[in-house]
Formats: sequence, C-alpha cells, structure tokens
Amino acid sequence: MDPSTSLRSNMLRPYSVKHYFSSVQASNFSPNEQSLSVNLLQGLIEINLTLLHSPSLLTVVRCVIKGRVQGVFYRNWTIENASQLGIKGWVRNRRDGSVEALFSGNTEAVDEMMQRCRRGPPDAMVTAFQAHPCNEDPGISFERRPTV
Repeated sequence: MDPSTSLRSNMLRPYSVKHYFSSVQASNFSPNEQSLSVNLLQGLIEINLTLLHSPSLLTVVRCVIKGRVQGVFYRNWTIENASQLGIKGWVRNRRDGSVEALFSGNTEAVDEMMQRCRRGPPDAMVTAFQAHPCNEDPGISFERRPTV
C-alpha cells in the first residue's frame, strides 16, 4: 500500500503521521487543527500536510435558560454534560432566576449541549431558551461561576 494512501485514511487521529515518519517533530497537534507542519530531523525536508477531512468548526454561544432552573441541580447537570461532550466554558445562576452559560467546542458538541439544555435535568422545567453567538474566551475547562 502506498504510504500516502494510508496517511490519508488516518488523518483524523492525532499523531497518526508519526506512524509513517520515524523522526517527526510534531508539537501540539490536535484533531482541531487544520494543518500540521512536519520537520524531519535531518532538516532537509519540510512537509505541510493539510487535513483531508476538515474538523468541525469551533462554535461559541452564550445561552440564557429560563423556567424552574434554579434549585434543581441545573448547574451541576450542565457541568457534567459539558464535560461529557468536551465543551469549554462556564455556567452560573442569575439573580432573575435564570441560568446563563457559555459553551465553546466543535459545532456538533455545542448543538447537542444546547438540545440537552432545552430539556434540562429531571427536576427542571425549561420555559425559554435563548442562544447567541459570541466571541468571549471560554477558558481552559468548564466551570461554575458566581451568581450575577
């Protein structure tokens, strides 16, 4: 089998290129990157591989959830679900009785998280859900923030 064919079939896995080049330096390559520059240790050849299957785009949304969403473990439930989906951001109660959250991740994961939030945990009753795209930095994990 031609190595380039094998490489193409494995591009979705991080570091898969290392299987084909024994002396590759690839720092911080992740499935979310569009391309990877590979420098062979000999320093004679530089290869730029563009991913053949473009990963999902990064989506960041700020959501406000209204209804019976405080006192029903909505924030803890949100943290658990966001962690399961690999989403970064935060969740907090608001003094008006709603819950606010920022979700950042691949589009499919964020869409799934929003669908879950429309239902909420078993004791919640969501009556309104608003989501707006935003540019806010989500941080490095998913966290609970103080009430505002």
